[in-house]
Amino acid sequence: MSATTPEAGEQAPNFTLPSWPDGELTLSSLRGKWIVLYFYPKDNTPGCTTESCGFRDASGDFDAAQAVILGVSRDSVKSHAGFAEKFGLPFRLVSDADEIACKAYDVMRMKNMYGKQVLGVERSTFLIDPDGKIAHVWRKVKVDGHVEDVLATLQRLSHA
Repeated sequence: MSATTPEAGEQAPNFTLPSWPDGELTLSSLRGKWIVLYFYPKDNTPGCTTESCGFRDASGDFDAAQAVILGVSRDSVKSHAGFAEKFGLPFRLVSDADEIACKAYDVMRMKNMYGKQVLGVERSTFLIDPDGKIAHVWRKVKVDGHVEDVLATLQRLSHA
């Protein structure tokens, strides 16, 4: 767990991590654009696939709002490549095998998995404004309706 939990109004923690399809990504290099930073547990699992495909299906609307979508999980770049190609995901997937971004955004939680306690990623989304500040936070995300909620919040805040 990180010492602090990033909240709306605070500077978004920066990171540099490997990403698919184009190598290393530094979050601060995207300043000037809105960023949808969504953390998900694992490539090719039902909820994560549904969520990622939801962002894929709405990617034109996010593009129109000048927003960049970034998916983050602990999976490898190779796993991300297969996941993105299988489902036609048009946005970057960030590999956080060492939990650098996961810890910076405080998304690691103890979960019950088949009767055992395991440390895993709590599905969370951060909307980051063009100045690099967190504009909105969603934690314990339920997949149904989430992409629409993120898009509506982005559209409201980007036109404010």
